[in-house]
Amino acid sequence: MIKIAGWLIVLYAVAHTLLALAFEGAALHTGAWFSGQLWHDDLSNMSAANSAYWLTVGSFGVPLLVVGCMVLWLDRRCICVPQFVPWVLGIWTLVDGVVMLLTPWPLLLIANVMLLIAARRTNVEERR
Repeated sequence: MIKIAGWLIVLYAVAHTLLALAFEGAALHTGAWFSGQLWHDDLSNMSAANSAYWLTVGSFGVPLLVVGCMVLWLDRRCICVPQFVPWVLGIWTLVDGVVMLLTPWPLLLIANVMLLIAARRTNVEERR
């Protein structure tokens, strides 16, 4: 169950970042990103390049990839993910779902529930 949850998180993170780069045209703005054009951009009135940056590289995709890889790494070593990880990710996922309803957030919520169930089962077994 933990392995499936970890792979779901990795899939979500990679798909979010790569799909935004490829299909939303965010990759077209990479020249602006590395030229320093965003350094003085107004965050309250973002340019297209800044918006593309926050949709891809500056988004939650990359840190979420790290979390998914960490879950898989812990599982390979028979270490259960601490309960705070699925709780925090789950709350964040629900907020994301309320704000952006038409996104694949339910996939991430399923992974969070799987991690929470696995963490609780491990806790119960350790207490015996």
